[in-house]
Amino acid sequence: MTLWKKFKQLFSASETEVSDLPKLEQLLGYHFDNPKLARLALTHRSLARVHNGDLPSNERLEFLGDSVLGLVIADQLYRDHPDQAEGDLTKLKAMLVNEIALVRVGIECGFNEHILMSVDEERSGGRERPSIVSDTLEAIIGAIYLDGGLGAARRMILDCLYSRRDNIVNDVAQQNYKGDLLERIQAIGTELPCYEVVRESGPDHDKTFGVVVKVGRRLLGEGAGPSKKDAEQKAAHMALDYLNEHPSE
Repeated sequence: MTLWKKFKQLFSASETEVSDLPKLEQLLGYHFDNPKLARLALTHRSLARVHNGDLPSNERLEFLGDSVLGLVIADQLYRDHPDQAEGDLTKLKAMLVNEIALVRVGIECGFNEHILMSVDEERSGGRERPSIVSDTLEAIIGAIYLDGGLGAARRMILDCLYSRRDNIVNDVAQQNYKGDLLERIQAIGTELPCYEVVRESGPDHDKTFGVVVKVGRRLLGEGAGPSKKDAEQKAAHMALDYLNEHPSE
């Protein structure tokens, strides 16, 4: 084994412990009776690879936490909005439990600073990577549920996430312009929107996509973004603006 590999293993091993568990517990507003659950919730799979798969990751806790989060948010929305229809509640829930919302909470609260990951993953920006931050937050919820029960998990979710619901829902990144355009077109009773990629530019790791949205042969909007999904949302946004400005058409 080379000197570098020995050094890397020693350095990585030190990362398998939560650097400041009391600080994390203060951020969460929860004290773990079983600190091992907290450590497991924070362990990204990149560390397992460094340790040849001998170290468990937080993926199973993420699976559990996702369901607990959905239950708590659905229950609270049902209580807080007695006059809202099922469809409206579904939209609100989707905005509060998706990756955008979880990343925002994870970074604003500083949970991402406590994630245990490999040196290489951290160097590549893993501590701010949306999938890692959101998955870890769900894993933390799962760990709190196992450690303290549904009541403890509920308090953490309401304090850390649900309390930010107004800012999360009003975040422009949360707007589902494609869904809104589809409902608008369906109400008119014409052909459904069709999205088409008309251009791609840039290297594979930094592409820009250009998309147009049409109804029949009529071009209603266009947009560009780092992903097809983002470009489609921008095209749908432009199409909605056009329809609002030209209601007679």
